[in-house]
Amino acid sequence: MDNCGRSQRQVLPEARDTGVKKTQPRPLSRVNGWSLPLHVFQAVSCTMYLLLSFIAFGIFIPFLPGGGRYAAYAVVGSLFLFHLVVHLITITIDPADPNVRLKKSYSQPVPTFDRSKHAHVIQNQYCHLCEVTVSKKAKHCSACNKCVSGFDHHCKWLNNCVGSRNYWFFFCSVASALSGMLCAMIILLYVSIKLFTNPSELRTDPLYKEVGTVDTWLLFLPLCTVQVKTPVLLSILMVVLPLILTSVVLLGHLLVFHFYLLAKNLSTFDYIMQARFQQNTSPTERKDLCAQIEGGLPQVGAGKKHLCAQPKRGLPKEKTGSPVSPPSSSSLPNGQKQEKLLVTSLCSVLFPEAAIHPKKRSSPVAPRASEGEQPGSESEGYTHPQ
Repeated sequence: MDNCGRSQRQVLPEARDTGVKKTQPRPLSRVNGWSLPLHVFQAVSCTMYLLLSFIAFGIFIPFLPGGGRYAAYAVVGSLFLFHLVVHLITITIDPADPNVRLKKSYSQPVPTFDRSKHAHVIQNQYCHLCEVTVSKKAKHCSACNKCVSGFDHHCKWLNNCVGSRNYWFFFCSVASALSGMLCAMIILLYVSIKLFTNPSELRTDPLYKEVGTVDTWLLFLPLCTVQVKTPVLLSILMVVLPLILTSVVLLGHLLVFHFYLLAKNLSTFDYIMQARFQQNTSPTERKDLCAQIEGGLPQVGAGKKHLCAQPKRGLPKEKTGSPVSPPSSSSLPNGQKQEKLLVTSLCSVLFPEAAIHPKKRSSPVAPRASEGEQPGSESEGYTHPQ
């Protein structure tokens, strides 16, 4: 076959298939969690909140004795109301970087990123998609199509990014949801135990005097009374109690995880990147990498790509063939000094357990850069975990 005689303008079949995408309109940046398209998890969370509120306040709290009933209404009601407020605030806040909110027009489509022109979405704190200068900890979220200040993660349950502007509202939302679920679980466990041990303690409402049989229970007291039999009440308990237990476990795991991140001064994005690099590199390679960074060589061992995508550099050698001691930070040019500071900070985040503890050396430790020196920032656009 005459492959060389084909026209150079002829595209491959894969390219023809993907050509349809070029006719589609470019995506717009989303303002907050109410921007279209809405996520199915957002509808699930709202349905769960309404369902559990309806069941807790309409069915199980009225079973409690007089004093405990009013206390449960006050405590659980306050927690559920507080959670609703902070949850709505977290969804409504626009977590974008300040320059994005001031200079970017959300009505304009996001340009298509061309990797032939730029290696990264954000370079030197400039986003090529948002076309503005952003802060150091900003990341470009592919789901929201904008740079988020202090990016932590993109939450599908909120349909919004969690950043520095709404992180504490998100944290309070998780904490209040867990507290409300724990209170509801305690009430359900109390009702379940009393239902089998002493059912009369659950029939303290005056309306039970009009009920002739002990097998009949009144739901939705006192507004809209509905009479049901014991099997129906047991069925509701068997469905709701496992649901609340599962919610408590998941919310508890999430809250403990964010306590851990706060203790380590990490974001969820930092944690994911750290785990990804630790998974893809062996402990020896991580120690070698940190040792090379300490020695002024920001490159990875054999077979690994440099973190900042810079070309390899070898150690300069003397005429005798022995390597020369690495230069101190003060003697490096500004560009190399900034590069070393950048990679050293990346190493401290990505490999905390491989922190550099050099052995005794005859040469003094290189002095740190002064406060006025700011390393350049390079980071790729972040696609949130699916």
